Parts: sequence; structure tokens; C-alpha cells
Amino acid sequence: MTRNMTLSGLSIFVLALFCFFSVSSRPTSVHLRNMDSFIRAVRQVEDSNRGLSPLALLRALRRTAGHDDAMTIHFLGASYNLTDAEVLETAILNASSFSFFDKAIHHIVTDHGEERGVILAPDGTTVALAPLLLGIELGLKAKMEGTPAAGIFPLTLGRTLGLSFLSLQDFTPSHRLGPNGCWDSVDHPKMFKLSRPATLATDAVINGGMDGAILGTDLSNLSGSAQALSEILKGYYSFTLHEGQGLDAVTSHISPRRRELSRSILEPLDLYSQVMETLALVWKLERTEWIAMDTGVGKAVKDGLRAFVHKYWDCPQIIPRCQWGAKAYQGTPIPLSLPLQFLYVHHTYEPSSPCLSFPKCSSDMRAMQRFHQEDRRWGDIGYSFVVGSDGYIYEGRGWNHLGTHTRGHNDIGYGVSIIGNYTATLPSRHAMDLLRHRLVQCAVDGGGLASNFTLHGHRQVVNYTSCPGDAFFSEIRSWEHFGE
Repeated sequence: MTRNMTLSGLSIFVLALFCFFSVSSRPTSVHLRNMDSFIRAVRQVEDSNRGLSPLALLRALRRTAGHDDAMTIHFLGASYNLTDAEVLETAILNASSFSFFDKAIHHIVTDHGEERGVILAPDGTTVALAPLLLGIELGLKAKMEGTPAAGIFPLTLGRTLGLSFLSLQDFTPSHRLGPNGCWDSVDHPKMFKLSRPATLATDAVINGGMDGAILGTDLSNLSGSAQALSEILKGYYSFTLHEGQGLDAVTSHISPRRRELSRSILEPLDLYSQVMETLALVWKLERTEWIAMDTGVGKAVKDGLRAFVHKYWDCPQIIPRCQWGAKAYQGTPIPLSLPLQFLYVHHTYEPSSPCLSFPKCSSDMRAMQRFHQEDRRWGDIGYSFVVGSDGYIYEGRGWNHLGTHTRGHNDIGYGVSIIGNYTATLPSRHAMDLLRHRLVQCAVDGGGLASNFTLHGHRQVVNYTSCPGDAFFSEIRSWEHFGE
């Protein structure tokens, strides 16, 4: 018996060793923390389970990650009671991607500021998978049952926002949300480090929540059968913009438009009531209704929602310097001195064509920085911010530093550039909207911003009203041509 047990143990050890080398010998890209790797891992399970429904796969992934909290069970049911999830969990467990699924989906923030359970999307933004997948699962469940997608907001955003507002009531509302962070490598992302201590609603969690709300709502209203999960994710994240097309020509829902799309879906719901109802449900399920007696709950939610709407719906997505691969500033940057008299907006001569993807826009940003630092011998890129036709704003000098591109006006101006020669073809109406209506609101935290909005070749005179902590766009008074 001892000999048989020894042989049995040896067999298990050899089998485990074989599995280890089999997994280790696979391409390392499988273990990168990006959306492409996640889609490949999902497709691997789909390919080995023909006829697999996306809803069944989502339930199995939820079971694998252990995301069966009280609210999730309330809206989606317990995954461990679903036989299809149990079968699939075994398939996932036997696949080389099991460890990847577990680490990629389970969201935590370590004591050292590393955020896990997040992945880098092809558009350059970071997305938490948990709220994304919950939103998709709820949408598919609603479609299958022919019922409204009740629970989309609580599962994707409501619970996280409400608890974040309450947990940091002693902080200013703007610091009850976020932050963003940076990857150790954009090409081979493995670790995401936050820029400051985390709230419950980090930027990645909110990005994933908005995407989950969009895709879940779309799928719940879908006519016909749903695509495989890998195809659902690919269509939303791995899109291609073509030269001369830009975002304006795209009618499908894609990730660069998550802010405007989620706003159109969620704003009509009356967010304050939705968050308060979500918190009431959380307290009921967790038997902590006594928290509702706190007289400061309503004010905390109202203040927090104002900050959320401003930061994630009014303002554009900012791609930080670390994401596009900026080199360090050479010297000491000039701090902003508010209020600024001018906001200078340029277009680039080189590159002359708009960039249509995060990799291309990042490459263009690095090229512009090299030109300014190496050819002109400036301390850094000449623009405070740059607008790409991929729908995002790229951080040039940062929130608190002046640009150095407009000769003779560096002490009173704020520099913004549009990638591409706008005199030939505007990058996109979307990019210009960011400039005219959104970037002006969000570029500087402080008092009144500028009295003159100057576009290369044109001058746009603008009135501003000042609100505590922000500069808001009020109205365009005139639009006139002036000489170069």
C-alpha cells in the first residue's frame, strides 16, 4: 500500500510538474494585464466549450473570482447554485488561464498602492473587470428572461459610489473619488500603481462601471442572439478608426465615448434617488439599517454626485504623462498663476495628420516632446494639453504648469494643441467639443480661467463665471478672424 501511495503521489507530482511547464511555456502575453490578453483567455475557454453561452461563462467567471456578495446574489442569483457555472469552473480550472482569470477579475488595492483586478484597455485607459462583467451578466440575464435590466446602476456604479461618498465624508468631495494611476509598462503591463491613496471608487472602477452599464443596457435591449463574450468585448474595446473617419463617423458604442454614453443612459434615472435607494438596499441586505439614521448621508451623496458628474461626465478623460511615455522635465516648470489671461490653442504642423488610436497618439506625443527638448532645447513639450482624435486629452505639462509654446506670453497663457493640421481637416467634432466646452471647464482647478480664448488664426472671446474650485464655460461672445 505504501508503494502504491508513493507511486500515486509521484504521478500527481509529475502531472503537476507537466502542467506547470505547459503553462509556463505558453506565450507570456497571456499573463499581461491588458484587454487583449483577457479576450484571448476568454476565447480559449469558448473554443474548448463549443456552444457555450456568454451568460454561462460570465457566471463561471463570477464563481471563479468569488464575487457572490449579498447585492450581487440579490440581482443575479448565487453562482454556486448554478450547475452550468460549476461545470465551466472545472473547465476554467483545467485551463492555463485560471490563474490569470483569478488575478485579473478579483479587485483589491494593496497597502503599497498597487491596484489589482484592473487591465489596460487598447484606448489607453484602465478598467476594473468586476463591475464591467457584472453589468454584462445582468444585461444578458434580463434579455434571456425578457425583463427590464433592473440593477444595472446599483451593480456597476451605485453601490461603489454611495459607499465611497460615505466612507470619506471628512474629505472634500473631489477626493472621495479616484485616483488614476500608471502602469509599469504600456507595452507589457503587469502592475498598476495608483497616484495617491485609493477610495472605493478608483478611476478604473468607475471606468469599468460605466462600461458595464453601457454594455449591459445594450445587451438587454438586443434583438436576436447575443455574441460570444469575447466578441462583445472586442467590439467595444478593440475597434479601428480609419483615416478621415474619426469618432464622428462611428455609430456603434465604443470605449472612448464611455462618458457621454453612460451619461445618456444613467442621468435620466435621477442619480441621487438611485444612490440613496442603493444604499438602503445595501443596509437592508447587510442588516445595518441604523446607518440611515445619520443625518449627513443625504448631503454626502449630493456633494459626491456633484463631484462625480463634474469629474467623469463634464470633463474629458485625461491620459497622464506616464501613460504616453513622457520623459522627465528638464529644469524647473513654471507654476500657474491664476487667473490666466489667455488660453492658446494651436494645431501641430508635425504630425500633420490626426492620430486615431492610443498607440499612435502616444507616439505623436513622444515625437513632439523629443522635438521640443532635443531640437529646440526647451525643458519639455510646449503644450499643457494635447487633443487627440481618439477622443482623449493627453497631459503635456500637467494641471499646474504653464506651456511654453506661445512666444512672449508664457507667464499669462495656457497652451493646448490639436494633433493634426486643423486647416485641412478638423480632427473631429468630438475633439473640438472637448476644447470649446469641456477642457476649458476642467483644465485648471481654481478661480476664473481666461478672458480670451485664442485659436491659431482666430480669436474666440469668452465670458467665464467662477465657482468654488472650478472655472466654468459660460458663453461665447464673439468669433472673429485676426492676422497671424
